[in-house]
Amino acid sequence: MACGCDESDGRITEERMKEAEETMADRDEMLHLDLYGGQVRVMACDTTRTVQRCADLHATTPVCAAAMGRLLTGTAMLGLMMKGEKENVTVTLKGDGPMGTLVAVADHGLVRACADHPAVDLPPRPDGKLDVGGAVGRHGRMTVVKDLGLKENYIGQCELVSGEIAMDFANYFTVSEQQPSLVALGVLTSGNAVLTAGGLLIQPLPGCPEEVIDQLELRSPMFAEISREMTFAPLEELCEGWFRGMDMRLLSREEIRYECTCSRERMERALISLGRGDLQSLIDEDQGAELQCHFCNSRYFFTTEQLRTLKREAEEKANEHADHQL
Repeated sequence: MACGCDESDGRITEERMKEAEETMADRDEMLHLDLYGGQVRVMACDTTRTVQRCADLHATTPVCAAAMGRLLTGTAMLGLMMKGEKENVTVTLKGDGPMGTLVAVADHGLVRACADHPAVDLPPRPDGKLDVGGAVGRHGRMTVVKDLGLKENYIGQCELVSGEIAMDFANYFTVSEQQPSLVALGVLTSGNAVLTAGGLLIQPLPGCPEEVIDQLELRSPMFAEISREMTFAPLEELCEGWFRGMDMRLLSREEIRYECTCSRERMERALISLGRGDLQSLIDEDQGAELQCHFCNSRYFFTTEQLRTLKREAEEKANEHADHQL
């Protein structure tokens, strides 16, 4: 059971736009559900506001908004599976498409993303849908890095299956985590507006009967176009319909939002990590240094004198390290 459903379309009527606005919740959130008394785990999320924030920050085209939105949604699911308070996960898609490398990070429900080229525009596919696979690329690699607070991070890698992202997440779960999964991801846009965005992850747990898995696979077309379905009803109501007769239980809700963790202190540490030589080169140029966050585009400027202070800190750290080596 490794199934992925990707859906996005840049066309929608004004009537559907109004319906989507009326059914949107006050915040983005993840619903944690189970089916058949805990035999199946389900995560369903509405990420509309989160994806809109990402699209605004990066001035994306509709196809790039769809790609980054799908990646953000899938990464949010991984982030909300993490147990430890300080654990986080980073997902990187490095395909052969014109968007270049895409990166998303989740600190539980706090997510952020960036792409090398978020303004790429491509014509729709023959079926009229946004060509996310063409923008990301259909050949390449998906890398998942989980920081569990241990000495070494967990790293899982797999080849891209389609570049449409949902199938790639499903393949990752099956290949790297040995967890058969059905993944649906969707972003519905109209011009620069993200009307709906969301995702669904279904995972049969060990011991789940084959007939239950068969039923889930038979129902998969019902939520294949999840973002369109979200224009008609709230996510919880949709889940009740999708999983009717499967003893669905709502276990909890968690908020999802776009939030960057950059700060001046983090940028200072990044400069110190350059080492004395590179810092001295910046000082010699006597033009200061400006660093820009890839996730939120915030800019941080450091004067030449501030760079000298950071260089002294870098020298102190290097001396401390040398002393520990003795």
